[in-house]
Amino acid sequence: MRIGAMVLLVGLALPGAAAAQAPYDNYPVCLRVYGPVRYDECRYTSIEQCRPAASGIAAQCLTNPWYQPPAGPGARRARRH
Repeated sequence: MRIGAMVLLVGLALPGAAAAQAPYDNYPVCLRVYGPVRYDECRYTSIEQCRPAASGIAAQCLTNPWYQPPAGPGARRARRH
């Protein structure tokens, strides 16, 4: 019975762990907001696009260290004949 309860709790915790990664979407620029709770919103394609969101609040625009650029055309696998 205890093992079943533990499996259930772990299963419920996993979706929350995935949701915790949501702010780090695959965009090259993040807005870092400072305050009682610090958080990042990574949904900007450029620093210039991010700046208006940071204006007037305790925030700054940063490059996203988790950004993975899309694979270029040379990244395809060669077809075998």
